[in-house]
Amino acid sequence: MDVILLKDVEKIGLRGDVVSVARGYARNFLFPRKLAEEATSGRVAELHKREARVARHEAKTADQAQAIAATLGKTELRFEMKAGPTGSLFGSVTPTDIADELWSKAKVRIDRRKIGVDNIKRIGRYQVPINLFQDVQVEVTTLVIPEGGELPSDEELAAMAATEQQAEAEAAEPVHEGPAIEEILATDDEEPEPEPAEPEWRADAEAALADE
Repeated sequence: MDVILLKDVEKIGLRGDVVSVARGYARNFLFPRKLAEEATSGRVAELHKREARVARHEAKTADQAQAIAATLGKTELRFEMKAGPTGSLFGSVTPTDIADELWSKAKVRIDRRKIGVDNIKRIGRYQVPINLFQDVQVEVTTLVIPEGGELPSDEELAAMAATEQQAEAEAAEPVHEGPAIEEILATDDEEPEPEPAEPEWRADAEAALADE
């Protein structure tokens, strides 16, 4: 069935996209979490009106794009997010989040599809590229900060990322307890060792006793 995404959904689409998904996925996952709504004709028409309003604010010429680029080049975005001890976010900063913040802070409307970054999933300093017009691009400084804290230095951020990568690598290593199954099977196929031969003196002693 066709649905309109109300929020960015990883591997599905961005907010405002009309996408086709399995009916069960929509009813059991997207709808209960308010991530999407059914794409009725009325809702799709309203969506197109909103997109047209946004498009009116976009640059129509290279000169307009350069003026917008000058504004955004001086803009710094800040997102405070819940994060773990190694800097991984409990969630992510999406292109839609960035577009909303650009409007809130700089009063510049940007089509989220022109924001050239995937979902940001770690704290850090980012230069987010935005395509404003043909051959006109600007990078917007974006800080993703741990909630209630400060952004660590670049060296600390690198160390935190290395710690997480090491932990992930160790978790991915296979764990062997006891001998491998191949060793057990190989042992079962081996023939048993023959019992040692009886010493000759013992046979002679038993024969002597039998003669008495």
